[in-house]
Amino acid sequence: MSDRTLTLTDTLYEYILAHGVREPAILARLRAATAALPDATMQISPEQGQFMALLVKLMGARRCIEVGTYTGYSSLAVALALPQDGRIVACDINAKTAAIARQFWKEAGVDAKVQLRLQPALQTLQELLTAGGAGRFDFAFIDADKSGYRGYYEKLLELVRPGGLIAVDNTLWSGHVADASHNDADTAALRAFNDHVHRDERVDLSLLPVGDGLTLLRKRA
Repeated sequence: MSDRTLTLTDTLYEYILAHGVREPAILARLRAATAALPDATMQISPEQGQFMALLVKLMGARRCIEVGTYTGYSSLAVALALPQDGRIVACDINAKTAAIARQFWKEAGVDAKVQLRLQPALQTLQELLTAGGAGRFDFAFIDADKSGYRGYYEKLLELVRPGGLIAVDNTLWSGHVADASHNDADTAALRAFNDHVHRDERVDLSLLPVGDGLTLLRKRA
């Protein structure tokens, strides 16, 4: 028994990976390919990808959105969890890293499930709303520029159905959100976002110490 989350040592983390993660080979290869990039830390962890895939399966999700695709690990994890008629809209602005994502989506046989939109995410989200997408999505994931989180959240809250889920990455930000000595723009933006959703009665809330902090927001009816 414990009255708080355990401290995650390197040894315990390796145990979690060995006993709690069943990472498909295609995801492991994508993770290895991404590790060679200078900004590889932007990729989510395998246990987080598996957790998100499990959420998608538990919800019976068919229509998903992600804001921030990078090399495609999160979208691939979700796409693999979706049924054959499931779809995920992937929003990003970096054609170079998106090309890596495309390669692995195709190799995994899920490229037909992924609709990549290479333009500012707010533009894509507004286009989806204009096209009648309000309340039609089951699951959304935010992992992009931190100053944009509030705007992405508000649009996604319109797009997600009642009972739908928005997952938000990096909400603990290496612990900096709780450290008054860190006052850079990204940290300030994440603090403001965390404060906003904590007060937001439109959603049910859980901030979990998974990865770099994962906030789950369930849209209330």
